Amino acid sequence: MNVKPLHDHVVVKPSSEETVTKSGIVLPDTAKEKPEQGKVVAVGPGKVLSSGQRAPMSVQVGDLVLFKKYSPDEIKVGDEEFLVIKDEDILAVVGN
Repeated sequence: MNVKPLHDHVVVKPSSEETVTKSGIVLPDTAKEKPEQGKVVAVGPGKVLSSGQRAPMSVQVGDLVLFKKYSPDEIKVGDEEFLVIKDEDILAVVGN
């Protein structure tokens, strides 16, 4: 991937999960109102503080994270779609 996030931004590969109801109806991700999840593929160096130092990032490459549905910006690199999210918009790290 040729995208390097700046400051406190994180690039995430969204995970798509379709849910099938008991009656067999498939609900795509777009029909759900819940936090989304994805795998972190790139992390910026961190926000520059007023002291000139960088704040540490709360996630690292490979983490599975939950984030708000409408907070990320969508980008496309080649044929793949990614999301760019601010570190502060990530709600949780799953499974660590």
